[in-house]
Amino acid sequence: MPQIHFLDVTNRDGVQTARTGLSKFGKTMVNFYLGRLGAAQSEIGFPFLFHEVPYVRAQIALAEAGAFGDLRLSGWCRGVAQDVEKAVRVRAGDTGLAHYNLSISTSDYMIANKFRGRLDRDAIIREMAAAVRAAKAGGARTVGVNAEDGSRTDDGFLKEFASAAKEAGADRVRYCDTIGGDTPDRIRKRFAELAAAVEMPVETHCHNDLGLAVANSISGALGDLEAGQDAWINTCVNGIGERSGNADLLSTILAFRHGFGLEERGIEIGDPIDLSWARRFALWASYAFGQPLPYNQVGVGRNAFAHESGIHADGALKDHGNYELYDEETLGPFPDDWHTRPGRVVLTGEYGGKAGFRHVMDGLGIDPADEDLAFKLVQLCNAQTGRPLTDDELRLIAGYPRELALLFPNQID
Repeated sequence: MPQIHFLDVTNRDGVQTARTGLSKFGKTMVNFYLGRLGAAQSEIGFPFLFHEVPYVRAQIALAEAGAFGDLRLSGWCRGVAQDVEKAVRVRAGDTGLAHYNLSISTSDYMIANKFRGRLDRDAIIREMAAAVRAAKAGGARTVGVNAEDGSRTDDGFLKEFASAAKEAGADRVRYCDTIGGDTPDRIRKRFAELAAAVEMPVETHCHNDLGLAVANSISGALGDLEAGQDAWINTCVNGIGERSGNADLLSTILAFRHGFGLEERGIEIGDPIDLSWARRFALWASYAFGQPLPYNQVGVGRNAFAHESGIHADGALKDHGNYELYDEETLGPFPDDWHTRPGRVVLTGEYGGKAGFRHVMDGLGIDPADEDLAFKLVQLCNAQTGRPLTDDELRLIAGYPRELALLFPNQID
C-alpha cells in the first residue's frame, strides 16, 4: 500500500524567507526537532556553499551519533553537475550526504524570462541528467529532481523531463508550484497522471500565495496514491517560506490524521510521527526566527483551543469534542524554559562563567558528555544566535558536544 512521507524544507526554503534568518546552530535544532517529530527527511541546506560546509559536516556527524533519530538528511543543489560534484565531496570522516534534491526550471515562462536563451528544453534535460548521474556517482542513495515552476510546465514536457530523470537514476520528481497558483482539483489530476506515466513518486512542493499550499499538498499526494505511488510532501515549520510561505508541517500532518473522508480510505502516514513535540517545535521556531505565531495558527496558536462565545464555551465545557476536531493534549506541552523564569535567575551564555553554566546544567538535570567542551559551545552558540539558549538547545549541546564542535572549525582549542 503506498504511503505518505514528509520531507521538510525549513532548512532550505524556510531559511530563505526574506526579513528573517537562522543561525547554523538554529538549523541544527530544526533537524533535532524534525527527528523527534518523526519526519522522514530534512532538506538541510546547500552543501556546495562554502559557509554551509562546517554545518553540513556537523549534521552528518550528529546523525551518525543518533542525535536526529531516523531522520534522513538531504542536500539541495542546482541541477548543475559542477555544484553536485562539489557537494558530494563534503564529508564527515568517510561519510557524506546520502540524499539529494537537484533543481532546474522547466516552464516555458522561465525558459524565456529566466534563462533568456541560455538554455532550451533539450539543454535542461541534459543538465539535469548530468547532475543526477554526478550525485549517484558521488554515493547518493536517493536523488529527487525538482521541476521548478512545474505548475506552469505543460504535461508533455513534464513527462519527458521526469522520464529522463528516472532513466538517469532519479528516484522522485518534485513538482514545484513555485508561484503558488495551483488549485486542488488541478494538482491532483496532474499528479495522478504524471506518477502513473513515469511510475515513480511525484513530490509536492507548494507555496501559499493563494492560501492553498496545504490543500494543494494534500490533493497532490492523493494523486500519487491513486497512481499507486508513495507521496512525498514538502513542508516548513509554522508555514514559513518565501513570500507567503510553504505548506505548514503541522497542518498537513493533522489533515491526514483528522481530515474527513481520508482515514476510511486507508491512507497511511509512513513516518513515525510523534505530535507530542509539535508545540515545542513550533514555539521554538517562532522564538528562533523572531516570527510571532498568529493567534489562529493551526494547533499551536494561542487561540487554537480557546473558547469565549456563549454557545461555544457551553459546548466545550460539556465535551471539548463539540467544538474541537482533535485533542490539544496530543500536541505536547508548551515550553517552560529556564531562561523565561521570572524574578532572580542565573543564566548561561556567551559571557557567562563556569559557575553559572554548572548551576543551569544542574538545575535542568543535565550531565554534559564533555563539560569543558559543552561550556565553550554554549558560549559560541549563544554568540551565534544572539538570544538566550533554550532548554532543548542546552540538552543537545550537552549530549553531543564533539559533533557540534564541527560547527566551529578553528574556534575551539
